[in-house]
Amino acid sequence: MTLVWRSGYNGTPGKVTLRQTWQPMDPDAAAYITAVETADGQSLEEKVKIAIDNFVLGCKADEIWSAIKACCILAGARTLDGALVPLVGTAAPTPYFFVSGDYNRETGLVGNGSTKYLDSNRNNNADPQNNNHNAVYATSLQATNTVLMAAANPATAAGAGGNGLFTLGASRCRANTASTAPVTPPAPGLLGFSRSIGSEYTLRYSGQNNTIAIASDGLLSQNVLVYRRQSTAPSYTTSRLAFYSIGESLDLACLDARVTDLINAFGVAIP
Repeated sequence: MTLVWRSGYNGTPGKVTLRQTWQPMDPDAAAYITAVETADGQSLEEKVKIAIDNFVLGCKADEIWSAIKACCILAGARTLDGALVPLVGTAAPTPYFFVSGDYNRETGLVGNGSTKYLDSNRNNNADPQNNNHNAVYATSLQATNTVLMAAANPATAAGAGGNGLFTLGASRCRANTASTAPVTPPAPGLLGFSRSIGSEYTLRYSGQNNTIAIASDGLLSQNVLVYRRQSTAPSYTTSRLAFYSIGESLDLACLDARVTDLINAFGVAIP
């Protein structure tokens, strides 16, 4: 059993005291931390471990954990190898052309806009047509419109049943038709979409949910890529990402709050 040093409150009404005790770590968090430390070749700081444990426990309390099917925390780990250990999912992402200098423990992994990307190794069709989410947490966003993550027809860069999440807050969710980008570019943070019905989906950016009335039109069979899309016009990004998630429909506001807390906690915990 893995233990973490936790702060909490106890006492009777009118007399509440702060207490600190060793408490069991969530088993999913513990398994992930062990795998990261193995990849890193050294231990993580105690406060980094607590931040990860709190994230997993929070997602379970919010009832969104089971919807996350493939996920990497692209921050926190001491090395790039550690950052590519999957938090959820049996397959680690395959990195293309990233080097250790692209990685920052507090802010994540940065693309170069031309060659660098991750293959999540999760097929877009692994989740149902009308039960799906894609999300990233960006600590910096390219000012022009590029792809943050996508599954697209290689011949057209779009395609029926494809997905796409773009730096200017536009998206394509299980559809050939893309949503319109907002007038004001999104702030760094969580960008994601979630579809639970065929007629519309939720798109989140800049801390707000937006309803997109675009119907799903298929289920494209391509791996979901991060930092680019398939096609002859791949639109690589120079954005820096600290997290990505793929899976079934979930509450994006809850995911946003949990990931934001996690990245903020890393900023405090990492020397």
